[in-house]
Amino acid sequence: MQTYVIGDIHGCLDELVRLLEALSLEAPDRLVFLGDYVDRGPNSKEVVSYLIHRQQMGSEEMIFLKGNHEDMFLSYLGLPGKYGEMFLYNGGGATLASYGASPRNYSPQEILPLVPQGHLNFLRQLKSYYVVKPFLCVHAGIHPNKPLDQQDEEEMLWIRDEFILSRHILPYTVLFGHTPQEQVLFHLPYKVGLDTGLVYGNQLSCLELQEKVLFQIARGKKKVTQRSVKNHWKEVAY
Repeated sequence: MQTYVIGDIHGCLDELVRLLEALSLEAPDRLVFLGDYVDRGPNSKEVVSYLIHRQQMGSEEMIFLKGNHEDMFLSYLGLPGKYGEMFLYNGGGATLASYGASPRNYSPQEILPLVPQGHLNFLRQLKSYYVVKPFLCVHAGIHPNKPLDQQDEEEMLWIRDEFILSRHILPYTVLFGHTPQEQVLFHLPYKVGLDTGLVYGNQLSCLELQEKVLFQIARGKKKVTQRSVKNHWKEVAY
């Protein structure tokens, strides 16, 4: 079984589809998505539809984590979440457009019925984190000095420098997105950052955990590249 962990997508459907098609997935392979499926890019609705359909039809296991953008979207719609007032300032207009709505013409209450129930179920069932030892998958990161059972979901969705610039006490390598980097960030054994800024014109990144292979596709391109990143783990002992 192979496990693949995929960084932030942000409504970029074409690159997501091409990346997954290049992985040659088989049962019982596992896909772990680090969140931020929506906002900023042009096809948020289509990304969610594609992921739901693939989960229903595919043979691989699919784990979907919640990003801060999904949490804001839910809150904007009047559902459980936080910081809905920031949704439109963080690329939410592109998400609404993909559902055929505009904040100029629709209130959040009027937009809610435009979002399919299956999409709402998907968004509400997203996980805060996922453990596949020796890795912990989470959207933004973790508080570096708290055990896992004391972590706060808000920090898991929003934390940046306090996590990224520090070592942490957890017995895992944390795989995270949220903070875009030009290249995958390796700070081992503590963390690997997999948001490489696809929506900003850079790349979508995916790390295969067993053989340590990095798959990437650039925005607007068709070719998926792959390379071994085992050398980053040479000095790591779990």
